[in-house]
Parts: sequence; structure tokens; C-alpha cells
Amino acid sequence: MPTFRYTRVWVSMSKMSERPKDFRGLRVAAFESRRAEEISRLIARLGGLPQVSPSMREVPLEDTRPVIDFANQLITGQVDIVIVMTGVGFRHLLRVLERHVDRERFLEALSDITTIARGPKAMAAMNEVGLKPTHRVPEPNTWREVLNTADREISIANQTVGLQEYGKTNPSLIAGLEARGARVIGVKVYRWDLPLDCDPLKKNLEALSEKRVDVVLFTSANQVTNVLQVADSMGILSAVQKGIRAAVTASIGPTTTEMLQSFHLPVDIESDQGKMGQLVAASAERAESLLARKKQIRETISSPVSDVADPSAPWYDSPFMKACRCEPTGVTPVWLMRQAGRYLPEYRAVRNKTTFLELCKNPALCAEVMVTTVKRLGVDAAIIFSDLLPILEPMGLELEYAAGEGPIIHNPLREGGDVDRLLELESVDALHFVTETVRLTRSELPANIPLIGFAGAPFTLASYAIEGGSSRNHLNTKTLMYRDEGAWRALMERLTRAVTLYLNAQISAGAQCVQLFDSWAGCLGPEDYRRYVLPYVQQIISDVTAGVPVISFSTGNPALLPLLAEGGSSVVGADWRVGLDEAWRMIGHDRAIQGNLEPAALLTDRQEIGQRVQAILDQAQNRRGHIFNLGHGVLQQTPVDNVVALVDLVHTLSQR
Repeated sequence: MPTFRYTRVWVSMSKMSERPKDFRGLRVAAFESRRAEEISRLIARLGGLPQVSPSMREVPLEDTRPVIDFANQLITGQVDIVIVMTGVGFRHLLRVLERHVDRERFLEALSDITTIARGPKAMAAMNEVGLKPTHRVPEPNTWREVLNTADREISIANQTVGLQEYGKTNPSLIAGLEARGARVIGVKVYRWDLPLDCDPLKKNLEALSEKRVDVVLFTSANQVTNVLQVADSMGILSAVQKGIRAAVTASIGPTTTEMLQSFHLPVDIESDQGKMGQLVAASAERAESLLARKKQIRETISSPVSDVADPSAPWYDSPFMKACRCEPTGVTPVWLMRQAGRYLPEYRAVRNKTTFLELCKNPALCAEVMVTTVKRLGVDAAIIFSDLLPILEPMGLELEYAAGEGPIIHNPLREGGDVDRLLELESVDALHFVTETVRLTRSELPANIPLIGFAGAPFTLASYAIEGGSSRNHLNTKTLMYRDEGAWRALMERLTRAVTLYLNAQISAGAQCVQLFDSWAGCLGPEDYRRYVLPYVQQIISDVTAGVPVISFSTGNPALLPLLAEGGSSVVGADWRVGLDEAWRMIGHDRAIQGNLEPAALLTDRQEIGQRVQAILDQAQNRRGHIFNLGHGVLQQTPVDNVVALVDLVHTLSQR
């Protein structure tokens, strides 16, 4: 499984200093019930101002007959496996049963079958009565680990499984057990309800709605539902959600994280141990810096770094920007996709010190890589160093870059119903490293060099999300697209909103132009592209900040070029599979074009490169609006000197 899960900051005590920073007087809200006094003391001990209000209570179920029936089935040998989910629930179960069945016979029967304890608390409760579970679920103790443990340790096909539930039924776990052939008996002994006195909770929610809370701690998934339920009853649900997003939000573990994200709420910190003390300490360690980061993002987006329509800006009349506007230029501008990549020794030196995803999340390194590359190559525009896929992490997909395999998504969307798992991107807080990369790169570039931001287009992002990685035939993507147009529409609309938000955040942070990469759309025919893709691209381009040029790029199918032009972008990128003159005719000469040297041509010699550059310039016929580029990214095997020569040749041969 991947190291990075969703958008949370995974904090381990071993990585924290011996004496963690304190909260420095920050206002810390928590909704713990049974251990309210303890969490309040922990917050105060670490310099926080505790605002703790119980949010739920355990209410025993009045109808105990299903529990008694389960106990009798167990005693008579009709149950094969029992899964104990919580210590509290197991103790409740014993208290209910001791009035109706022989406790010792029940425990003896339980000791004779396979038992699974979901984590240390369930195991401790079993140990209290002399039981040792057959298997213990490893951290982080979610329902997924329960299923993984069953898959690894036992066979549950055709077995009767007793599932001790806790407060609320987990349909995903039950579905997973049943999919493996088990017959599941749910054993529920209590339910979650609101506190008898909700006044303290309401006061906390009022403070959240008025943004008088700096840190919010959630120590169970059920707290989330109860908090939002009470906020809704008070008529302040939207304000409370905004207050949570503005604060630093900390989660006790993956189950609570998933619940928060299901309501489109961010998770800034997640405990990797599932312990309350560790969660409070981790929050004290990180809260101040996270709040500062959120403030910086808000200020960047509300106060753009530069006015994109300011004619006095040094980059405004650069050859690249003038070409985007189809204005005459003294030279054909040139930049290259993947111009900072593995072919450069400077890049490899940085890359060898870290993983690709860690590099993408390090704004200082990303800026350094691109600024160094621009200076070395002499190109007319920079593009931020990032990747297409990190946007999918805060939307709930588990992303990993595996050595030799490229990107892998561990929880792909394969069926129509899976689309509901893709979370709405409500803010770019979780993508702070990208906006910071834009800001740093813009500040370190020469003032006359424009900066290009970018995003994956909805179809390409959807394909990655559905296929789980690279694909040759996109079979899963097309199957969902053709079979369930409603699910496809919901998926594309969600991605469209996310990409629009993401691109506009990059523009506010300092990008002068943005490019939409639809690298995989070439697998579609024109009619499918028109029906399943074009409306969403048009929506994004129409909603991008006014005055900012958009480059629309796809590869693999020249027949799509007229449709890319219909998308409304200022510039259309063409790959090498069609002549530049023909491509320009297809999109119309009133629109700028980008391209389109075959990347493999850079593996030849300077003479061959010069002939190919001249051929493309001849096809352009000095028309306004030509931006020279490759038909795709620079190949890893490309000699650096050939790339430098290409840029020099374009500038020399295109002077007019």
C-alpha cells in the first residue's frame, strides 16, 4: 500500500522532536465524550485553550433479542468466526448477555472458534475475560485491515461470521465479508445518540461558525455526523463547515478521516497510532505552521501576484505571450514539454535524493529545478515542475509512484457506484505545495519569462482514476463511459470543478498561462470526444480567469484537433502525427498553435534537427501565433546539448 493516503499529514511521534512545540495559546475545539476531561488537560498542558464539548453518548438498545439469539447460535456451534470491533462494544455485549445466557458457556464457546480483534482496545477487552484472539488486525485498524487480515489468515467462504458492531453499521465491511462468501450476523448492542445536554456543543459550534477556533480535533467518526447534525439543526451548517476548513483539522485515524472527507471536509493531520494523546501532541507540533500556510493560500488567491492583463508587466510583451494572443513577434518563441526532466544531470542529482512524489511536494526544489532549466536552455517560457495526478489525492484516491511502474492508484473507480467515493475538491489547501511552487518559481524566474501552470484534463484524470494507472486500451474507462452515462457525467463534472479551481489558484499564485493536458484523449474517436469530453473542457476554459491564455493539448489522434479548437482555448497543441500546416488549417488560422517536432528527432544530430526545425517553420509561414514545441515531452535519452541546440536553432532560423 502507498505511503501517502488521501491528503492528510501523517505524523509519527518518532518524527517529532523530544519536546514538541505547544499550541502557543491557540483555541482548540474537541468533541470527545467519555474522555472529555483527559483531552482538555492534554490540550491545556501543551499550551492550548481547550474548548471541549461532548458530542455523543452510547445508548443501549432496548431490543436485546437479536443479541441473545446470536449467543445461543454461538453456544450451539452455529457460528464459525467472531470479529470483535471495539472494546466498549464487547463489554456491552457481555453485560447484556449475562442476564440471559450462561456467561461461562458463551466465553468457552467463543474460545473454541476463530476470533479477530480489531486493534488493541478490542484485544484488551477480550483479555479481561481470559480470551486471547486468534488474530489481531494491524494498524491503522480500519475495516480494510479487517478484510485484509481475513484474506491473509483464514478462509471465510461459506462460514458464519458474527460481527460485533459499534454504534453504527459498517455496510462496506459487511459487503466485503459477504463478497468473500460469508454469512454475516450483525451483533449490535448500543447506538450513538446526542448528549443529554447539547448546550456546550452548541456553544462550540457557534465559535466555529464565527471562526473563533484555530484547531479542531475529531477522535471518532461518529463525532463528525453528530456535530454536523446539530449544526444543521441550528441553521449554521454552512458556517460551521467553513470554520472547520479555515481551522487546522486533526483526525484520530483513517475511519474518522474518511467520514470527514465524505462531508467534503479537509484533514490536515492524522494520527498514525490512533491514540488521543499522540493526536493532541501532533496537532500542537504542526498547528501553527499549518495555520500560517492556510492564511498564505487565502491571501494568494484573494490577492493575485500579478494582473494578467497588465501591459506594463515585464512578461506581457514577451514573444511567448504575444504569440498566445496571435500578435506579431520578432522571433518564434519556444518552450518544451518536460523541459525539466530525467535527461538533465541537474534534475537527476535532485531526483536521486528523494522520491518523485516527495519532489513534487517540495516547492523549493521544484522551483530550483525549473529555474535552473530555463537558464540553461534559454527557452521563452517556464512551466511549473509538478505532475498531473496529485490533484486526485485530496479527492480520496490513494496515489503512489512505484519505481519502474509509474503512477498507481490503489483504490480505482471501476463501477458507477464508485464515483460517489470521489470527493469534491472544496479548496486548494491540500495542494498548497503546488500554489507555493508557482509562487516561488515566479519570484525566482527572470521577470520577462512567462510562467505556465497546468492540470490534467478531466478525461485523462478520469482514466487514471478508473484504470488505476497507465493503460493501453482504456477498457475500464470506456466500459464505464458507455454503460453508465449518468455516473460518467457525475465524475466528469466533479473533475471539471476541481480542475477549474486548481488552475485559477495557480493563476492567482503567479502563472501567466495555463495548459490542459489531455494526454489520453487520443484513444477516442471524434464523436465520442464530442459527446463525453468536449462539454467539460469547454466549461473549464470558460471559467478560467479572464485574460489568461489556455493551451489545450492532446496527443495520439490528429482528428481531434478541430474539437480541441472548439473547446475555446487560445492555443491548440499538435503532436508530430500531423504536419503543422495541416494542423493549423484544421483549427483555423485565427487561433495560435503549439508544436510540433517529433521528440525522437532530438536523438539525432544537429544537422538533422536543423532540417526538421526549418521544415516546421516553413509550414508556419511566419504566421502570427506559432509557439514552437515538441509533439510531446523530451525523452529521457535525449542529449542535453541537442536540446540547447534546438532552442538556438528555432531562435536563429525564425528571426524576422
